[in-house]
Amino acid sequence: MQSGRRFASMYVREAWRRALRRVALLRLKLFRHSINVPERLIVAPTDLRSIDSHVADEILNGRFLLAGRMLETSGKSPFTFTLPSRPFAIRLHSFGWLRHIRANKTERSSAAARAIVDSWLSIHAGRMEGIAWEIDVTAQRVIAWLSHSPVVLQNADRGFYRRFMKSLAFQVRFLHRMAPYTLGGLELFRLRIALAMASVAMPARASTLRRAAQALDREFDSQILPDGGHISRNPRVGLELLLDLLPLRQTYVNLGHDLPQKLISGIDRIYPALRFFRHQDGDLALFNGATSTLANELISVLRYDETAGQPFKALPQSRYQRLSGGKTVIIADAGTPPSGGALRTVHAGSLSFEMSSGRHRFIVNSGSPKFAGHRYVQMARTTAAHSTVILNDTSSSRFSPSPFLNHAITEPVRTVTVERAETEDGRDGIKLSHDGYLRAFGVLHERELTLNAAGSIVTGRDRLVVREGYEHDEPLKAVARFHIHPSIVLQQSDGESVLLTAPDGESWLFSAPGNEVLITEDIFFADSSGICGSDQIEIDFDLAEKTEIRWFLSRKG
Repeated sequence: MQSGRRFASMYVREAWRRALRRVALLRLKLFRHSINVPERLIVAPTDLRSIDSHVADEILNGRFLLAGRMLETSGKSPFTFTLPSRPFAIRLHSFGWLRHIRANKTERSSAAARAIVDSWLSIHAGRMEGIAWEIDVTAQRVIAWLSHSPVVLQNADRGFYRRFMKSLAFQVRFLHRMAPYTLGGLELFRLRIALAMASVAMPARASTLRRAAQALDREFDSQILPDGGHISRNPRVGLELLLDLLPLRQTYVNLGHDLPQKLISGIDRIYPALRFFRHQDGDLALFNGATSTLANELISVLRYDETAGQPFKALPQSRYQRLSGGKTVIIADAGTPPSGGALRTVHAGSLSFEMSSGRHRFIVNSGSPKFAGHRYVQMARTTAAHSTVILNDTSSSRFSPSPFLNHAITEPVRTVTVERAETEDGRDGIKLSHDGYLRAFGVLHERELTLNAAGSIVTGRDRLVVREGYEHDEPLKAVARFHIHPSIVLQQSDGESVLLTAPDGESWLFSAPGNEVLITEDIFFADSSGICGSDQIEIDFDLAEKTEIRWFLSRKG
């Protein structure tokens, strides 16, 4: 009953938000010709994202490789074709690919980029519909056009220059008007960054500069937690924000403007959280929508880190715990799903963990796909896609069946408890529990993880506590899953143990005495090249026979 009321409330709020947005959009269309068009741009902010001369060459030859798909245009505009996928369309309309053209600083490459932008202006500038005008796509496009305007505008004639500036000014107005009706989270934060960047890169009144800075400050207050994590609990969001916030900060400084009050302190707060989530192989942990991270992107951001230090043992507001010893790192999700718009993207991975050692990740979550369709994105959100225990094939947090709500979580885990202790022999440990199965099955999941000081032995215990007096209509069957990174080779040692071996030969033995340990096929969603096959370790147990399992990981050699 309570979940039904919550679902109805979310549905009504979303319907009202969309209705208000349609009204605002209609008013914007009616008065679109009243916008003042600036004569020029003042500055082009830098772009910290990596560039690839090969990608530039492919684009110049009419081949667009975006989001894992290829579009062959034979010299025609890509916007005249049916695009191969939604992720491809998002990448194309966002224009982030313009950065690659910088690697080929010729008149030919500039003319080609200008022709593609001109095609977009002719086809999409006046339509205000579809993927091209989704809020986050528009925000990314404004940032890209500002950052790479020297490439697009090099030797441009006056007519194109004015069309470009007119569209840019209108897109800025569009973002400003849509801001009150935008769901919170990264989308709104990026919108505020785009507006702040436009306020300094384009001629603007002092009041416009001030309002954009104040609005950006509000996002730091509402979205960046005191420990530096983001309210979405997605480890990758901090990186995404820094890739745009760092150039914005430098642009303010270069032009001598007063910086937004929270910009410097906010950036400094994000860095420790980013280091917290970094594994031994340099990639970020795969929780709550995170996907693979390009090493050069992370390095380009970390070289500006002025807060460098050892990662924290815990992020108390973001609700994550970290164990480290020797060359081994364990990161565990010790939190409940966040509220608000983040319920549309957050995963049901309470008490899941990841483990890395040396230069490799061994145990991971399945992560979120970069380029796949909606069905795979939703599969990645389920508890089964995380290294934790699932009961009766039911996710610990339940999702809405409604696409209208983007399958938001409507029955979240409500309480997660955390106890941390370091033993006399140097072992560092955490004890966690969550109540996600309490309402439906009368079961509390408890998990203990410990790591010795040398980082060579991990001990784990999973216990399902059945509430006294609770009657079950069906047998309770649990599965403890340990998703293995695709680079790791598994070999069954015996019925109770499996050997995990990395490409460089480092190996760990997983064992669970008294339990059958199985190797089964798996899917890894977060590979940089797209979804790929992998393996997982499973331990199945029936609660009528046992309610607790113990398992161990020990480094060999």
